[in-house]
Amino acid sequence: MFDFVRKHNRLFQLMLLILILPAFVLVGVEGYSRFMDGSNAGVATVDDRKITQAEWDAAHRNQVERLRSQMPNLDMKLVDSPEVRRESLDELVRERVLLAAAKGQHLTISDERLQQLFRSDPQFAFLRNPDGTVNKNLLLAQGMSSEMFAQRLRQDLTLRQVMVGVAGTGVASKANSALAFDALLQQREVQLQRFSAQDFLAQMNPSDAEVEAFYKEPANSARFQLPEMAQIEYLVLDLETLKSGVTVSDDDLKKYFEENRSRYTVAEERRASHILIKADKDTPAAERAKAKARAEELLTQARKNPAGFAELARKNSQDEGSAERGGDLDFFPRGAMVKPFEDAAYALKQGEISNVVESDFGYHLIQLTGVRGGDKKSFESVRADLEHEVRRQLAQKRYTELAEQFSNAVYEQSDSLKPAADKFKLNLQTAMVQRKPAPGASGVLASAKLLEAVFGNDALRNKRNTEAVEVGPSQLAAARVLDYKPARLPDLADVKAQVRAQLMQKLAGEAAAKRGKERLEALQKGADATGLEPAQLISRAKPANLPPKVLNELLRAEASTLPTYVGVDSGEGVYVLARINKLLPRDPALIDEQRASQQYAQAWTAAESQAYYNALKTHYKVKLSVPAAAASSAAP
Repeated sequence: MFDFVRKHNRLFQLMLLILILPAFVLVGVEGYSRFMDGSNAGVATVDDRKITQAEWDAAHRNQVERLRSQMPNLDMKLVDSPEVRRESLDELVRERVLLAAAKGQHLTISDERLQQLFRSDPQFAFLRNPDGTVNKNLLLAQGMSSEMFAQRLRQDLTLRQVMVGVAGTGVASKANSALAFDALLQQREVQLQRFSAQDFLAQMNPSDAEVEAFYKEPANSARFQLPEMAQIEYLVLDLETLKSGVTVSDDDLKKYFEENRSRYTVAEERRASHILIKADKDTPAAERAKAKARAEELLTQARKNPAGFAELARKNSQDEGSAERGGDLDFFPRGAMVKPFEDAAYALKQGEISNVVESDFGYHLIQLTGVRGGDKKSFESVRADLEHEVRRQLAQKRYTELAEQFSNAVYEQSDSLKPAADKFKLNLQTAMVQRKPAPGASGVLASAKLLEAVFGNDALRNKRNTEAVEVGPSQLAAARVLDYKPARLPDLADVKAQVRAQLMQKLAGEAAAKRGKERLEALQKGADATGLEPAQLISRAKPANLPPKVLNELLRAEASTLPTYVGVDSGEGVYVLARINKLLPRDPALIDEQRASQQYAQAWTAAESQAYYNALKTHYKVKLSVPAAAASSAAP
């Protein structure tokens, strides 16, 4: 059937057109596209409102971009894992739950409250200009306008209000925190005796029959299973490949330079000092008049002695941030200050003092102290950058033109990649791959989407080309399986030495545990305690290099009667026998009473907050339509 479709491709295209056209009329092109690609499929609901696959994908992309900006060298395979994708969905669900709760509780943030928080909260200090306004350049670098920032901040603060009633009311008494930390950090004096598998290894001599039986046990044979492998050939169409075939003439470069000259001009920045007499826009008119009069008096003084402007600012400016620096605001570009201030500063010559300038913050006197930038770069100084940029743009344009052609070529001539390689002048590459990206894999071979296509039924069984897969920004790849080896168990003869070694280790561990249990039983019956190590203190804060399993068992063991004996198989080839001599309170040096109370309160508050959030999820009927495993196959 599939071969019939391929051979009568045009006939089926016509039939599909007849079937699809009415759908376009009824739901529109965009709606039909979303329906077909699954982007509108629901992955969760909150308050009976759907969260779509497209919204989940967008939330995950935003999370990846945040992580990438914080950690530029981050391995992208780590953030495209099912676990991280599920975290993105959980965060999106949490946001929708809190938004629903905020709406239901009629929670809002007024403009005045928003402005007050921005001006006073230390976490926003890096975004504030000296005059208290938002630094638009920093926001632009993050891809945000001031309006977008205000909207995001308002939403964030509104969502915080939902939880603050619980998070801000945690109560923990000193008695409760002391009880909890005493139990957690209790110390015990113990004497140990260890029985190691290594001490019994030389005594182990399993027969061939025992080795074979051990190998046949599913739990053991699984350790030796060889993964499925595929030898593939593949093509990559991307900007780097296309850039190598792009040539640009000097005339084209010069034309581009002239058309974009502003990009190759160093932005002018100005340095100024100012004196501020505060009088914000809500100040009564009489008080603003007094403030302006005071500014006029200072202007007279400043112009009589321009060299003393800094000292005058130290004594009189009401801008706490700059007054101690003599009013110095350092260099700033256009757009960094409020407009009246900027206009005045950029109209001055160096050393000049402005007239009184009125802004929403009050009245300013401005002295221009420095100018830099504004220089135009020459064509030759930026030629390399120009060539790189123009070639990239031409390659991007060419990629847009060729992407669909490439996809069609690998599909229509599905029994070989060579025609596509010849047509687009691409190199055929080969590799051995597994179903999941190999550790250390990079580029195309690290793409889970391509490998999923490689190990799909059509590519494996029919040796067809995979579809063209988007493996990165402006990067398509297609592959074809040359040879396939399914997952398999090697013959015992090929791995007999390794199997024998593992069996000997298992038998030696069992012998060590048996000897340890015999010794434990003897000690519990009153045998001589000779052979035990010197006494030592152990606790969760001082684990004494004990494996976690052993440490936990020794600290949780019943110790109402002392001394008492305990035996623990570590699971790591060592059986540990312990005599518990004493119970001691926690070391007060580890954590004082005040810190213990604070940490206990934080833990209790976190638990109550989580319980409240879980109750909100129930109230707003949160339902996830995607099982945890499905996250691995969701589109990135």
